[in-house]
Amino acid sequence: MIRSPLAEVLARNLLPPSIFVASAGVRSGEREPFVDAVLAESGLSLPPDWHPCRLDEMEDLYFDLIVTLSPEAHHTAMELTRTQAVEVEYWPTLDPSVIEGAREHVLAAYREVRDGLAERIKRRFHFASAIPSDER
Repeated sequence: MIRSPLAEVLARNLLPPSIFVASAGVRSGEREPFVDAVLAESGLSLPPDWHPCRLDEMEDLYFDLIVTLSPEAHHTAMELTRTQAVEVEYWPTLDPSVIEGAREHVLAAYREVRDGLAERIKRRFHFASAIPSDER
C-alpha cells in the first residue's frame, strides 16, 4: 500500500489531533519501503506497528469525509457508503509503483506523490503550513 498510508501520515501531521484520520486500501498489501523512505525525508514516519487494512474492514466506523486516491478505491467507497450520509471525494493520484528504472527515478515518483498529497490536504483543509520547512 502506497498512497493511502502516505496520505494518512501527512494528514495526521497537518491536521489538528482532534480530527480522526485513517487509511485503507481496496486490497491487503505489504508495507512499502519506498513510503517509509520518502516519509523519513520529511521527518515523518508510519508507526512501527502500522499495518495496512482494507476499506471493508472500516465499514462499521463513521466518517464525515472519505478521500479516495484511485478509481477502484473510489468505486468501492461509493458502494460501501451508498446508504450513509458521508461525503466521498476523489483525488486522482499517480500509483508510483508503476514507475520503473533506477532507484532514484522511482523515489522521485514517490516524492511527487507525497508532495502532491501534502499540497492537496493543505488546500482542502485551508492550512498554511506544509510538511516541515526544510522540505518546502
